[in-house]
Amino acid sequence: MEVLQLLRLLLTTTMLGLSQTVNPFVAQQTPPDPCYDENGAPRRCIPEFVNAAFGKEVQASSTCGKPPTRHCDASDPRRAHPPAYLTDLNTASNMTCWRSETLHHSPYNVTLTLSLGKKFEVVYVSLQFCSPRPESTAILKSMDYGKTWVPYQYYSSQCRKIYGKPSKATVTKQNEQEALCTDGLTDLYPLTGGLIAFSTLDGRPSAQDFDSSPVLQDWVTATDIRVVFSRPHLFRELGGREGGEEEGGTGSTPYYYAVGELQVGGRCKCNGHAARCLRDKEQKLVCDCKHNTEGPECDRCKPFHYDRPWQRASAREANECLACNCNLHARRCRFNMELYKLSGRRSGGVCLNCRHNTAGRHCHYCKEGFYRDLSKAITDRKACKACDCHPVGAAGKTCNQTTGQCPCKDGVTGLTCNRCAKGYQQSRSPVAPCIKIPAINPTSLITSTEAPADCDSYCKPAKGNYKINMKKYCKKDYVVQVNILEMETVANWAKFTINVLSVYKCRDERVKRGDNFLWIHLKDLSCKCPKIQISKKYLVMGMSENSTDRPGLMADKNSLVIQWRDAWTRRLRKLQRREKKGKCLKP
Repeated sequence: MEVLQLLRLLLTTTMLGLSQTVNPFVAQQTPPDPCYDENGAPRRCIPEFVNAAFGKEVQASSTCGKPPTRHCDASDPRRAHPPAYLTDLNTASNMTCWRSETLHHSPYNVTLTLSLGKKFEVVYVSLQFCSPRPESTAILKSMDYGKTWVPYQYYSSQCRKIYGKPSKATVTKQNEQEALCTDGLTDLYPLTGGLIAFSTLDGRPSAQDFDSSPVLQDWVTATDIRVVFSRPHLFRELGGREGGEEEGGTGSTPYYYAVGELQVGGRCKCNGHAARCLRDKEQKLVCDCKHNTEGPECDRCKPFHYDRPWQRASAREANECLACNCNLHARRCRFNMELYKLSGRRSGGVCLNCRHNTAGRHCHYCKEGFYRDLSKAITDRKACKACDCHPVGAAGKTCNQTTGQCPCKDGVTGLTCNRCAKGYQQSRSPVAPCIKIPAINPTSLITSTEAPADCDSYCKPAKGNYKINMKKYCKKDYVVQVNILEMETVANWAKFTINVLSVYKCRDERVKRGDNFLWIHLKDLSCKCPKIQISKKYLVMGMSENSTDRPGLMADKNSLVIQWRDAWTRRLRKLQRREKKGKCLKP
């Protein structure tokens, strides 16, 4: 027993990291979480070191009493030797033993199979015998719950003959997962109480730097342990007593294996991200994961915590899984290794399905058709406002991400491109909604001989007389509201393209609402009687001229051409009604 106790003592303080310092004199209302330090910072944490075999069921390929014999009758508790005795509570004064059936001839193979229930990091496997230690024994492990098996260790005085292995071999960093064969624990004595104790890390070169050795981390991992007894010590060869008389005088020597205790020392495998293992709803053993990890062994990051790759915790770094930075606009993300490397191994999370009209790896800018409202934080649900670009005036639907300025067509201005710029006037073309106002210099359009010497005397008495009354209304052939669109010169005339907005009076039935022309002689225009500006609305009261060369309306120095005021609509409608009642004086 001294060898086993020493082994346990040594292995509980090895490089698995596996000891926690606890001050028994500090009183705590709530025990501190060992996965975080006193400041709440994450640190490596590990489950306690246990005998993972204790109380677990062992499957034995042969058990004394099945079928019952004279020496092994399972109905007699004194002669029963079930596999449950391998993992029950044993003391030096009360050692219960499992025993195989009596083996009369080869093959002598008997197996014990133990399922640990989940992945454990196994430090040692020990067997305490109630019979002499077998001459040949193999210890195997499975990492996939018994689907496949790999050898852990062989014991035999005939290593090459039984297992095809040399009895003396050295483990190097190149073969750290190779099972060895030794003849050191294969002698007959003691006849009872003998021990086989296998250390998974003893003699492995990387054991001193276990945290940095994925090879050894994999080597110690097991879900199941299997022990195969291949050959007992043959008593007859060693001068032992013949057993033929006891077995009915057959003349053969009986052999069997008997084990009092099977121990598997180790820790629940949680990769440094849990301090304990618990039973889930299905009573399966799982790690109580911390550091934003999940899985039976805390072997992956929780959803949305993919900003850096999952890593096992070490003594130097807890390697906590970090949440993706999506500025509260996404619920899912993925990890991108290329971005992680480009960021200096700081961040590799990519947000998926950004909401609230955001876009980008971190949902950190506004998607096409929206711009940032700088009065709100980027995490605000309304951090992005719609561009609302004018469907005709804007050259596209995407505005500046910072200012919200839409791309305007030539001659168009405004944040949403909704009005014509200075020096431009509205057109009826959706391709060029605003066109440049032609520079009108009436004086230059007429010769010096045509220009009046004194515009003030020339324009009197009409200039400045803007009063609208019934007398003036009745004297005019037409009274209309127009919008001046553009101008061109034809001989000595200025030809204005107009849009007639309202007709209050007109003796020419051809003049209706819509597009038309307004003719003004250049010498009248040069003296600004009347005064006209492009893209302005005017009230025009004048006389008709039946000229085939100049279809439309005509205005001169005696016409009333004044910029439109909305207040006139009511007055003009009143004059219109009075005219219909015959109130106008006959010429």
